[in-house]
Amino acid sequence: MLGDKNVVAVLAVKDMASSRKFYEETLGLSVDMETPDGGVAYKSGDGKVFIYQSGFAGTNQATAAAWNADDVEGVAEALKAKGVAMEHYDSIPNVEMKGDVHVMGDLKAIWFKDPSGNILNVVNQM
Repeated sequence: MLGDKNVVAVLAVKDMASSRKFYEETLGLSVDMETPDGGVAYKSGDGKVFIYQSGFAGTNQATAAAWNADDVEGVAEALKAKGVAMEHYDSIPNVEMKGDVHVMGDLKAIWFKDPSGNILNVVNQM
């Protein structure tokens, strides 16, 4: 039924101005559409990320959106150069930390948060 349809990550944010700056300037996403109520959809590869203001922003304690990238280390360094702090999760089984990168065999991953506390991820295998 939905297997051939595109999916969109939908993220609640606390403040649209700081969130727009983060998604546009820090992550480099391009605005695809703006809704009359202030929501913004960003193009990201073949997918989209949609942000909207909500009082429930940042309450999810799990990964809210993930990107696939071959050079996880390079993405981590580029984000850190823009002032983004990397998250470290010691509770993941069988993980080895190499700097800010979580390594699990051939899988490499980083986690970081947006200004609203949404947990975002970049991984080399998805």
